[in-house]
Amino acid sequence: MTSIPSPAPRPVLRRSRPGAMAGGVCTGLAAWSGVDAVLWRVAFIGLTLAGGAGALVYLLLWVGLPPGEPVPGDRERPLDRLAEQVHERLGGGVGSPRG
Repeated sequence: MTSIPSPAPRPVLRRSRPGAMAGGVCTGLAAWSGVDAVLWRVAFIGLTLAGGAGALVYLLLWVGLPPGEPVPGDRERPLDRLAEQVHERLGGGVGSPRG
C-alpha cells in the first residue's frame, strides 16, 4: 500500500519587505497565496474605486499582519514602526500563530 504524500506547508501570512510598494501587504499575500502581487494590487485598487472597501481592508491588513523578515540594507520606515506598535497592542493580529 502506498502512502499519500502530504502537501507542502503554506508559508505564514506576513507583510513582505522585498518588493513592497507601500506596506508589503500585496507581496505578503502573493507569497502566501501564490497569486501574483500585481493581481492583489489591482484587486485592492478596484475595491477602493468601487466604494472604498479596498483601502480599508489594506489598512487593516497592514496593521494586523506581522512584518516579514528584514532584508540586509533595508531601512525601517516610520509607518512600518507605527503599524508594528499597533500590531503588538492588538496581541499579534491576523497572521499570528494560535496556540
